[in-house]
Amino acid sequence: MSVLLQAEHVSKHFPGAGFGSPGTVALDAVSLGIDSARPAITAVVGESGSGKTTLARVLLGLIAPTSGRVLYHGQDLTTLDSETRRNFRRDVQAIFQDPYEVYNPFYRVDHVLTTPVRKFRLAQSKAAERDLIAIALRSVGLRPEEILGRYPHQLSGGQRQRIMVARAVLMRPKLIVADEPVSMVDASLRATILGSLAKLNQEMGISIIYITHDLATAYQVSHNLLVMYRAAVVEAGDAERIVQAPQHPYTQLLISAIPQADTNRVWLDSNREAAGTAGPAGCRFAPRCPRADATCIAAAPPLLKVAPDRAVACFRYPDGAVLSELAEVLTGHDKAAVEG
Repeated sequence: MSVLLQAEHVSKHFPGAGFGSPGTVALDAVSLGIDSARPAITAVVGESGSGKTTLARVLLGLIAPTSGRVLYHGQDLTTLDSETRRNFRRDVQAIFQDPYEVYNPFYRVDHVLTTPVRKFRLAQSKAAERDLIAIALRSVGLRPEEILGRYPHQLSGGQRQRIMVARAVLMRPKLIVADEPVSMVDASLRATILGSLAKLNQEMGISIIYITHDLATAYQVSHNLLVMYRAAVVEAGDAERIVQAPQHPYTQLLISAIPQADTNRVWLDSNREAAGTAGPAGCRFAPRCPRADATCIAAAPPLLKVAPDRAVACFRYPDGAVLSELAEVLTGHDKAAVEG
């Protein structure tokens, strides 16, 4: 596998506010690899506080892990020279959650598009710059003549967010990390933005890490799923298989919470009363798990490989082998495979 970006047992601990405060563990030994030769959409799902955004910021190099490391083409992000870091900034692009705070209200929206073009010398002339920007805007369903020359407050939230997708497209990246890109836009525009991301994967071969709390949208657009709970990965693998037959109790809980048009039909058994209380060394999910027993309360389960494309952190699968690399269960999807 040709690995573009890899997190190796990454943990992040934020210190507490006061003396003696234990602080917060936001990531606990999370590993993830992105294969540059087989672009795929990997969704990271979980409730608020599960560590999704911290994982995104660590992968982007915006914050340093407390332990573990993030590698770009095999090199630690903290040791990159200026030229390699510049390549990293071009290859790995970000789309953030809030489409309001990424703009300077004193500049027209053109500014967020022309700045990367000039900084990375993507065009040789003003005419080539305009053409490049126009192509990027059209690729996300925007008309340049309706967007360029306007101020951020003159555009809708959906338009602003799609401009940020277009900005990422301008760089011709190999990976886009999209952190809750549709959570602050109207429901009618979510499908448009997610469709744009899927199109980038299919037509331009860009891998995407889609971070969301919405399992339904993750299922619609992703090839792989990583389910996180309290800073750790509890289930990972092929998206279709996980949603159709979830194996970890937390994943089952997430799926059972998806709204149903028919209130008389349920996805899974709705009896979710916890069976025990776990101590610091126990399974994170034991206090909410209806199947927790003394083993779960006493120790945390490792991530077990239970099928070629499935991994679950649960003692209910004693025949599973301890997973050494998460990439073993994440399916790669090249352009031809997706389009076919």
